[in-house]
Amino acid sequence: MTKPGVLIISHGSQEQTWVQSVDDAISRLNLPSPLPVEAGFLELVEGRLIQDGIDRLEAQGVTDLLVVPLFVSSGSTHVDEIEYAIGAKPEPERETDLEPFRVSARVHFGYPVDNDPDIALMVWDKVKSLSQQPEKETILLVGHGSIRDGFRQRWEAGISSLAKRVQEVSGVAHTDYALLNPESVHDKTKYWSEEQGSRVIVAPLFLSAGYFTMNVIPERLKELDYAYSGETLLPHPLLGQWMERQIQILLERCC
Repeated sequence: MTKPGVLIISHGSQEQTWVQSVDDAISRLNLPSPLPVEAGFLELVEGRLIQDGIDRLEAQGVTDLLVVPLFVSSGSTHVDEIEYAIGAKPEPERETDLEPFRVSARVHFGYPVDNDPDIALMVWDKVKSLSQQPEKETILLVGHGSIRDGFRQRWEAGISSLAKRVQEVSGVAHTDYALLNPESVHDKTKYWSEEQGSRVIVAPLFLSAGYFTMNVIPERLKELDYAYSGETLLPHPLLGQWMERQIQILLERCC
């Protein structure tokens, strides 16, 4: 007899508000049947790391782990190492210090946010209050990115496709993307504002507010003309719906 349980994995942060935003989203999940759900963090959240989440679910008799990687891009090296360490694939694509987890249950691994249509709606919801004349504006999505070959291309594919979806739902003149790694935020913002004469609205593609959204992005944009609220994907009800869909897909696959 199978007993599925849900493990939602995200990076973690020393900022309590970051962790709370993830917990709030998980607490509002509306699942088709009563499933045990745990949040597991890659680092920085004492007592609530990925192994802690696995242990708590298996202690409840869970035989099948439905793992939702709550990351914004499949280009994240963290997704690669977690997928390996939890036993969902035999080898990581790059070397990792992450030791394999102790897992007895069967593992069913989902996929990150990437270019999901609901995420495009979320991005627009977070910045539309900054929009004044859509026909003269550019929304610039800013993501973490990766300097590693293979991972960088996945980042670019996902965020460029998402930018197109954002243009469709927002009706602004242009959308584009920039990454912190390799750095293109300053140059892209300068290009659209100074060379193209467009009003630039910067949309951070980050799960929750923290160091990158509050410090790094504003630092990269120094002395440029742009609009920025710093609002991240969470909190937003659509992220809960995205997780619910993921869980349903994994449930159908496993049980």
